[in-house]
Amino acid sequence: MKKNNLKIFVFIAVLVLAAAACAIPGLNSLPKDDFSNPDSGWGIGTDASSSVEYANDGLEIIVYQPSYVTWSTFGLETYENTHIEVSVKNTSSDPEAMFGVVCNEQGDTQAFYYVGVSPSGYYAFIKSSVALDDVYLKEGNSDVISASSSSMRIGLDCGNGTLALYVNGQQIDSVSDASYPSGVVGLFAASDDQESGASVIFDDFVMTKLGE
Repeated sequence: MKKNNLKIFVFIAVLVLAAAACAIPGLNSLPKDDFSNPDSGWGIGTDASSSVEYANDGLEIIVYQPSYVTWSTFGLETYENTHIEVSVKNTSSDPEAMFGVVCNEQGDTQAFYYVGVSPSGYYAFIKSSVALDDVYLKEGNSDVISASSSSMRIGLDCGNGTLALYVNGQQIDSVSDASYPSGVVGLFAASDDQESGASVIFDDFVMTKLGE
């Protein structure tokens, strides 16, 4: 299953003061967030196509429009060579909805990697570029993902020219690409062909340096 016709939308409406406040402690440590503080720095907002809000004890993303991607970034701080983990509660009605991690976004552009899974067991490593079609670097299916479709821990290595996807601590797959060596991090959800088919709650976000 490929989502080549996805329409991309981004919530980057992080207030300058909020982004600055998040960047200060990040000078000497990588971010982690249990989403209990609605001012912790993630971009939020709701419109007719999708919603990103602090809700239900996490960061909730709902995608109303079919074939649509919405993501939220953690401020505008850039990072490189990181391992990212986040817990996901999946309440999507569509088994082909996708959700996961954004890394190495180039500023506030549409140039970044996004790596995600679907409740059906599908996964994909995708490269988004400005004014170009998305490139599917690698995709496949995994019983580990489908067995944990309602609740899972997603991990992503992002750095040193490699992306590696983990679910519940087990590596699913990896791919090499060095187009974006560093950048902003985020979380995303994408719908397939159902209206309001994608709905997830992210919690317990943690970043560490690769190798630590």
